[in-house]
Amino acid sequence: MIDDTVCGLRRFNFTVGLVVGLSFEGYERRYCYEHARDALAALVAWDGREHPGGPWIKCKGAGVDLLNPALQV
Repeated sequence: MIDDTVCGLRRFNFTVGLVVGLSFEGYERRYCYEHARDALAALVAWDGREHPGGPWIKCKGAGVDLLNPALQV
């Protein structure tokens, strides 16, 4: 739990997602990481404000499709 939001990690085909807003129906959004260790470190350190740290590649969810601005050249 981060504040009142259930968060966790989920394996996808090519990434590990830090998923936010978990419920029985699914989740609100996810931050895709290449490596599980980076996703876990980000989840542990994140306070739920702004975006999580670490080298997330993309944030996806309902109406959200954002590349990590810190990784753009």
